[in-house]
Amino acid sequence: MKKETMIAQGIADLVGGKENIKSITHCMTRVRLDVKDLSKVQMEELKKLPGVMGVVEDETLQIVVGPGTVNKVTAELCQITGHSLGSVDEGEGQDQPNKQQVKRTPIKSFLKRIGNIFIPLIPALVASGLINGGANFARNAGVDPEITWLQILLVIGGGIFTYLGILVGWNTAKEFGGTPALGAIAGILIINPALADITLFGEQLIPGQGGLFAIILAGWVMANVEKFIRKGVPSSLDIILTPFLTVLIVGILTIVVLQPIGSLLSDGITTGLHAVLDVGGAFAGAILAGTFLPLVMVGMHHGLTPVHLEFINTIGVTPLLTILAMAGAGQVGAAIAVFVKTKSERLKNTVKGALPVGFLGIGEPLLYGVTLPLGRPFITACLGAAVGGAFQAVMQTASLGIGVSGLSLIPLIADNKYLLYFTGLVIAYTFGFIFTYLFGYKEEMAKNLQ
Repeated sequence: MKKETMIAQGIADLVGGKENIKSITHCMTRVRLDVKDLSKVQMEELKKLPGVMGVVEDETLQIVVGPGTVNKVTAELCQITGHSLGSVDEGEGQDQPNKQQVKRTPIKSFLKRIGNIFIPLIPALVASGLINGGANFARNAGVDPEITWLQILLVIGGGIFTYLGILVGWNTAKEFGGTPALGAIAGILIINPALADITLFGEQLIPGQGGLFAIILAGWVMANVEKFIRKGVPSSLDIILTPFLTVLIVGILTIVVLQPIGSLLSDGITTGLHAVLDVGGAFAGAILAGTFLPLVMVGMHHGLTPVHLEFINTIGVTPLLTILAMAGAGQVGAAIAVFVKTKSERLKNTVKGALPVGFLGIGEPLLYGVTLPLGRPFITACLGAAVGGAFQAVMQTASLGIGVSGLSLIPLIADNKYLLYFTGLVIAYTFGFIFTYLFGYKEEMAKNLQ
């Protein structure tokens, strides 16, 4: 039996069987299950299942199995359970009275919703970002920008950023229980170049104003208005009246109210964060990088995606990503220190298996396989990240795209600051190693992984 099949079968058995699974999705490193009855999940056994690096208990059960592996395990799990990827089982049991609900703060709930909107888009953002980064690297190196192959690469890499609003609107409506295509209309409306031909209240409308924040707001309103209208429309007229009234009402509301509100949000968040980095400098960079791993730990880091994208939309780059990328670098340094100090062959093998993707910016295998279970190395990794983040903030590095970090982010670094960004990585590696080697690891900690 293949390794991925064994992991998938083990997951299916330990979450209460296929009849307890409502839906199956995945991100870059995690299998995400919506289970009907959380009390049926054998949580401790699931965490100890070979191939499982960690489990995050949230509204969706997030099982960390690592990059590459996650796609194969999810495919096997779909085959075992009979589910299609992303489909929802509406059978009996989904609303059982004894189903446990995971308590979440309003902020965590909000970030989770935002994450659900952007997680499906990550592969496209990664691919486009790398292509864009490579093309810009060639252009900065002196390649004629009018040459055909470079223009083609820029079109391929830049397409998603031009029309991202349509996909975000689609996913927003879907996340909040509306018709995805109507959410896409919200996205189209906000980025439509034809807005520039309209003058409203004496002001010329601006295509794209409010950016992704306006699109998310409009998609959310679209979904809720659709559900409200559907309740009062006769079934025989639903297919005609509900979408017609929804698009008409929300379309007007978007142009008159929601887009200006989105603009205020966009300007406030991006300008505010930019001011924090400008004024706070090294201190702000250290705090942001040093506290980012806890967000990754609970899967809330995807909630920052619209902030990165709005930075790119407004100023062309995101200065936040290079700072936050130091979190993974500090963890790499901490893991190397553990590898050097430990006598546990199992721990050494875990570090060796997770380090390559850690260098490439995928830190969850190290997070759930090494630093978090050991305890103190998680803290020293955050401290190493803080030093790297302080350096990136002072050097004012920034990224042209999102979706990657670590060494993989180098092609996307703006203003030819590739060497400065790499230096920051080395600093985070070094201090993560030093803090962990001196203060973060004792051999008895290895017992936590047994």
